[in-house]
Amino acid sequence: LTIIVRMGAEKLRKNLPGLIRAVQREGKSVLWISDPVHGNTFKTETGYKTRDFNAIRDELRAFFDVHDDMGSHPGGVHLEMTGEDVTECTGGLSGVTEDTLKDRYHTFCDPRLNGEQALELAFLIAERMRQRTGLPPLE
Repeated sequence: LTIIVRMGAEKLRKNLPGLIRAVQREGKSVLWISDPVHGNTFKTETGYKTRDFNAIRDELRAFFDVHDDMGSHPGGVHLEMTGEDVTECTGGLSGVTEDTLKDRYHTFCDPRLNGEQALELAFLIAERMRQRTGLPPLE
């Protein structure tokens, strides 16, 4: 059984513990996956459909925090991303803002994290997984 969670950081912190408790109570084996991109889509005043990197990062942190608190295993992450240097999601170290979305907004469907934003999240995930296994932080 796979449960994909995508509800934003605040709702995740509120609702995921109850879901985990219900699964644990039933003795089921579940693969928990975070999909932090889809729960954080909005439209700018200029009409661009986008996602905020900080909201995505916060939802990922909440996903790991709740699993740490509940003694359960965060099994996977799904990201909408590309290795291309697009400007479709705001925030992160790449510095994309609502004003620069127009520069390289190439999506035909949903906004994607660019390569730099995706790597930033990959390092966050790697750091959290290292902490869970007792390994020292990356330098």
